[in-house]
Amino acid sequence: AALQIKDGPRWWSELSQRDGMGAKALQFLALTGSRSGEVRGMKWEEIQDIYKPNKAVWIIPPHRMKMNKEHRVPLTPMMQDLLISILKQSDSDLVFSSKKGMQLSDMTLSGMMKRIHDSDLTNGGTGFIDMTSRRPAVPHGIRSTFRDWAAEQGYESDMAEIQLAHDVGSAVTRAYRRTDMIEKRRHMMVEWGNFWTGEK
Repeated sequence: AALQIKDGPRWWSELSQRDGMGAKALQFLALTGSRSGEVRGMKWEEIQDIYKPNKAVWIIPPHRMKMNKEHRVPLTPMMQDLLISILKQSDSDLVFSSKKGMQLSDMTLSGMMKRIHDSDLTNGGTGFIDMTSRRPAVPHGIRSTFRDWAAEQGYESDMAEIQLAHDVGSAVTRAYRRTDMIEKRRHMMVEWGNFWTGEK
């Protein structure tokens, strides 16, 4: 179940008012379009050039990826600010760790989304539901929200799919591809961050 594009900025506003590592992990998941397990298992050693504008990148090793291939995620200033705020108070090798230094559970992020939905209903809102299934949105559904947004903004299909770490094209096409469009994706993800904050 995915967030509707029209609900994105309102949902982000609600999430931004919440504290705790679960909320920060969910923010990062939303900003990157990454899978929950990729975010929850993220380690500081996977981040390069965290303080450098237009250079920072998160490199996820093959063994942590669904397709068993290294995946590079461009880090925007918005992502960098979030990570740096955590780094200053971290003593774990995990970026988003529990108070005991352990990896967050998938339910931590799912539960956060459910509480945001329930709170909106309690306050007289419509909640955050999938347009088709009419079920409350879940973390993994944010990837669908991103895909729909990218299509509406006119971004190349391949570029959006690469950001989501999906295989693109035939086996022959993939064999000859020599770029992951990381700098073009960096610009796209800046705009995606602006979407969440209502700037676009």
